[in-house]
Amino acid sequence: MLSDSTARDRNIARARLQFLANADPPATIVPEGIRNSWQRSKYLGIGTDEVVVPYQPDYDRESRLVRAATPVLDRLEQALAGSDACVIVTDRKGWVRDRRVGEKRLSAHLDRVHLAPGFNYAEEFVGTNGIGVALEERRPNVVLGTEHFNERLQNVSCAAAPIRNSVTGRVEGAMNLTCWNGPARTLMAALVQEAAGDIERVMYEFTSSHQRALLEAFQQVTHYGDRPVLCLGQDLVLANSAATARLTGDDHRLLHEAAAGLGHAPRTRKQVQLTGGETVLMRCRQVDSYTGAAGYLLELTFTDRPSDRPRPRSGAGPGSRSREERGGSRPWPLPGLAGTDPAWNTVSRTASRCARERTPLLLHGEAGTGKSALVSAAHALTGAASAPVIVDAEAPRAADTGSDLSADLRAATTGPGHALVLRHVDAVPPEQATAVARALDAAAARGTWVVGTLHRAPGVPEPLRHTFVEAAAVPALRHRLADLPALVGCLLQRVGPDVECAAEVLPVLRRHDWPGNIRQLDAALRKAAAGRRTYRIELRDLPPSLHSAGSRSLSAWEASERDTLVRALMEADGNKLLAAQRLGISRTTIYRKMRSYGITLPARPREGPDHAVTAV
Repeated sequence: MLSDSTARDRNIARARLQFLANADPPATIVPEGIRNSWQRSKYLGIGTDEVVVPYQPDYDRESRLVRAATPVLDRLEQALAGSDACVIVTDRKGWVRDRRVGEKRLSAHLDRVHLAPGFNYAEEFVGTNGIGVALEERRPNVVLGTEHFNERLQNVSCAAAPIRNSVTGRVEGAMNLTCWNGPARTLMAALVQEAAGDIERVMYEFTSSHQRALLEAFQQVTHYGDRPVLCLGQDLVLANSAATARLTGDDHRLLHEAAAGLGHAPRTRKQVQLTGGETVLMRCRQVDSYTGAAGYLLELTFTDRPSDRPRPRSGAGPGSRSREERGGSRPWPLPGLAGTDPAWNTVSRTASRCARERTPLLLHGEAGTGKSALVSAAHALTGAASAPVIVDAEAPRAADTGSDLSADLRAATTGPGHALVLRHVDAVPPEQATAVARALDAAAARGTWVVGTLHRAPGVPEPLRHTFVEAAAVPALRHRLADLPALVGCLLQRVGPDVECAAEVLPVLRRHDWPGNIRQLDAALRKAAAGRRTYRIELRDLPPSLHSAGSRSLSAWEASERDTLVRALMEADGNKLLAAQRLGISRTTIYRKMRSYGITLPARPREGPDHAVTAV
């Protein structure tokens, strides 16, 4: 006679085969959680006879999760020595970070199915398994033998529980216990939950000790003086009022990256350019607690102090400048432009004031950030009837006509109410720099607003450096993503009065780095609007490149392959198996290509088996 567990395994195995044959498994045999996971695995196109998982050999082996789990795993490793069980810790995305195995035979099997450090056991790659279900459903679970979606995992049973941050409540990873199928397998849940709780308590001790160390260091430094001070930890930011007034959230990120790049030197200095173009001298030291590195203490010195800046040539008195800058955090609307980011407000106010006072201005920023549009808007705000005259230093000029850059500038219409823009100042030939500077100075003397634009401020030739009285940086789009909804709305108004974006489009736009800045965003929206099938732009209308998060440059052939893959996935409504079949490639290949190109598809509401959705 078969034992109860053996009979149950056979019933589950038959129900699974029925499910794979598109028949609903009996609800009395298959637990609801397993049935739901099978359904997700089927939608994801997970294979049933091979384990295909991504591998990431380089990861932080000293992360807070790993350090908190190490003493717990050490204790369990001693208790499980010689047994047919192993304990595993993964991060929140399913990447295996540590594994302790009791016997060699089980270790060899786990290696064959890639359940080892560096591999990913999320449900989207492996299908139903203890780690994947725990992270997907955010709760403890047990997956027994034949309940695994993949046949190669069915001779083991596993229990897993999420590991949460006791302060934030966020899931930080998963604790997993795996062993050969046997009578004691149902007792695994209690052990794995207890181990997860132990790791959570150690992480809480780390967090509290780190926060105490950061707070103590912050209080010691801010007790004397009023210089800007910033304390940055993994989950904590402390700033005094002097730092808060001049830094944004993106600045915090840049400073944290710069501090981390300095290594473990006890006290170092480094200059960092902030998102608004300002340069700050950062004095950094690492703050340690008894549980390890807690974060960084930064003492800041801004190199563009108001006393060091040149005064305007004319206009309001000395106090008007500081009043304007004190209001720099408030929105500063310009005709035809959009945005309320502090760095954008600062450059908008500077450009508007310089246009009003006819102060020569140098604007620097990445290509496509909108420097020319900013000049036009600021010029129009003064009531000028004519558009700025733009002369490009990179434009080709015929040598046989005797025309050169300075001649083009002298031929431009100048005088009160006019603006003259020299693009690509850094491209002015050295032999023409003096003549160009004289032409610009002459135009400014006649009441013309003179503006220069370039990508990097240090690229200005020496004779031209004294021509521009003030300089301002136009922030890149990736540094002002909070303005993205307003920018999208503004750009779509230029396309047509009735064009709008679906709600799920903006999250996809936010994930993109936008190396081409606003110019690239405008081109993407125009292309999507031209190909849209309804009154609004939907996910399927976006260019394929926006569904890819790859950081490397692609060849023309690779870009074409990526676009073909994205279109196939969108037409299959995210079903990888269906897309692979239509493209005539294997499911393994489509997974590999998606990882290579960083293709990400947002999830949509499911309406049944024919509306499969995935999110990579």
